[in-house]
Amino acid sequence: MSDPIIRPAHADEYDEIGRVWMESWISTGLGEASEFLLANLRARIRREIENGWSLFVADDVGTIAAMLALHLPKLHLDMLFVAPAYQGQSLGRKLLAFTRTQMPDEMYLRCVRENEKAWRWYEREGFVFEREEIEPSNGFVMKYYRWKRPTG
Repeated sequence: MSDPIIRPAHADEYDEIGRVWMESWISTGLGEASEFLLANLRARIRREIENGWSLFVADDVGTIAAMLALHLPKLHLDMLFVAPAYQGQSLGRKLLAFTRTQMPDEMYLRCVRENEKAWRWYEREGFVFEREEIEPSNGFVMKYYRWKRPTG
């Protein structure tokens, strides 16, 4: 595998991005793969782009290795999902560094409480826990985080 290039997603890639999203999500152990889930994620990508997402991919010579969804006006890192075959290779760190070029001063994110691997990683990367809330659409308890560029 080469070093994937982070670039804006193309509309004809949305279905494949949905598949990467689902495979990454189920790799957490918090969900099961299904055609229903895949269809919902694919529909959500289109809906979220209409609502302000900037969608990026990590492109490994034509293979989508990861997805990154940012809502720049709200300073939200909405989604960062790395395909299982690419996990553990610092691609998440590369995507986060890219995100910091897009939102250099501060950003917010939320993470499912049961996805301990993810939120512990964000904490190691300098995000500060702010609160927990139940997400009504799926029943998960979400942990909310904020990152602010260090001053000085």
